[in-house]
Amino acid sequence: MVVEPEHASVNGRKRPQRPRRTHREVAEELRARIRSGVLRAGERMPTQAQLAEEFGVERGVVRRALGILHSEHLLTQVSKGAPAKVAADLGRALTGPAASPVPTMVGLAPRVAAAFAAEQVEVDAVCLTAISLNLALGEPLRQIHAGRLKPAKIDVRILLPSRTIDLAFPVPVDGRHRDETDTVHQRWLVQRNAQGQVLKHNLLALRATHGIDVRVSFRALPFTPPVKLYLLNGAEALFAYYTLSRREAEIGQERLEMYDAEGVQSLLFAFEQGASLRDTTFVEQSHLWFNALWETISSELVLQA
Repeated sequence: MVVEPEHASVNGRKRPQRPRRTHREVAEELRARIRSGVLRAGERMPTQAQLAEEFGVERGVVRRALGILHSEHLLTQVSKGAPAKVAADLGRALTGPAASPVPTMVGLAPRVAAAFAAEQVEVDAVCLTAISLNLALGEPLRQIHAGRLKPAKIDVRILLPSRTIDLAFPVPVDGRHRDETDTVHQRWLVQRNAQGQVLKHNLLALRATHGIDVRVSFRALPFTPPVKLYLLNGAEALFAYYTLSRREAEIGQERLEMYDAEGVQSLLFAFEQGASLRDTTFVEQSHLWFNALWETISSELVLQA
């Protein structure tokens, strides 16, 4: 009988058998690498033999795993020959209507970059501080400066919570209300203003450097949005929940417990005009909701601490 190396004895002791991975587990691990950027858009995958060796499975298991990722439009050129390739348009694969939800920090940037390929770019956003949108704009700005994207007009509208309200979150666990001693509120306000100012500066700079017609507008909401919403070119709606947790943070000289949400980690759900009746309706209703807030109960927002 042939003894497999992983089962062979060492000094009379039998090696522990590694648990066999299923094709779904292999697919999930590879999917995570694609989402995190370890495997990048357009890059060749390792060969099936290399993947089989790495995961300790038969090649048939690897082929089934690659087939799953191919059906999700994450891979192309999946065959028994040359290695598969990561899809070039990962943005649509990761956040399109058929994709599984991904963290905002993974899914937003490629969709914003795709939106900036249009001649006239329109971005509407409802959020807590605009940090996710700021991070997502990095890629299209790089592509504009590199000459790969050339929009003629960019119109960005952002709804943020007003500085004058008692936020639902972030808030201290001890329940202190907003006043001069509420360091949690002051910390949020500084972040809101800083992120908004950086975003506005980076976009308006395109007027001088590339002659692009840019408009960036902010308005203040009289409530804390429990969700974040990004509307792109009237054709896509990207939606995520702010999920609260209790955590500690060092603010100034004190360490405080607070209720807060990590917005960049919120799972992003994508809806696209024309993908289905449900998606089309969601996009249309999201625009109606945003415009109603913009034109009625929101107020002028000045980004000053």
